Amino acid sequence: MLRRMTIAAAALIGLAGAAHADPIEGNWKTQSGETAAIGDCGGGFCITLKTGKYKGKGIGKISAQGEGSYAGSITDPATDKTYTGKASLSGSSMKMKGCVLGGLICRSQTWTKL
Repeated sequence: MLRRMTIAAAALIGLAGAAHADPIEGNWKTQSGETAAIGDCGGGFCITLKTGKYKGKGIGKISAQGEGSYAGSITDPATDKTYTGKASLSGSSMKMKGCVLGGLICRSQTWTKL
């Protein structure tokens, strides 16, 4: 009986966690066509490439700032340079922006949720 209750409690906790997932979590199609996974990694969300030349490489960590905005760091996998990063969600699209020199030079990409 105790085992059944433990299994039922674990199932309910799993469902509760899935119901409260942040909208940024999941798989995203990058502007260049690769797939990136964004998932909770304790204290923020880690971004890992799932396909392409740099498959398996972590390329950033961002934290929720409220109302669909996120901030953290983004790494260009080709150069291994890390930039101050921001992301904003709008429906199934996410605009990623990486900047250097205090925001003087920035590059943006739009990703689509899969």
